[in-house]
Amino acid sequence: MTKPKTRSYSRYATEATELLGLTIHEARIQRGLTVAEAAERAGISRGLVNRIENGEMGCAIGAAIELAAIVGVPVFDAEPTTLTRHLTNARDKVSLLPKKIRKSTKAVKDDF
Repeated sequence: MTKPKTRSYSRYATEATELLGLTIHEARIQRGLTVAEAAERAGISRGLVNRIENGEMGCAIGAAIELAAIVGVPVFDAEPTTLTRHLTNARDKVSLLPKKIRKSTKAVKDDF
């Protein structure tokens, strides 16, 4: 199966990515960082910084979050200690979920 050439994204995802990119761009400018300086501090290329700031959907989420942290943009509305607590709770919940979800292969006989 070949990969589709273009991927469609929901309006919400597109707008959220654009908002994050614009917020990162604004914060970088306010801190007086050039694209090259921000890229060096984040350990990514200048092109990736530009793509993140332009709200491109194909950028790695880890790179976007790291760049946001460097310029002081909180991705989650929580303090670091609160974020750690939420992360622990989420890990606990996920550990209780089944590892795999399989579709039933048998037809259900529900004619009582």
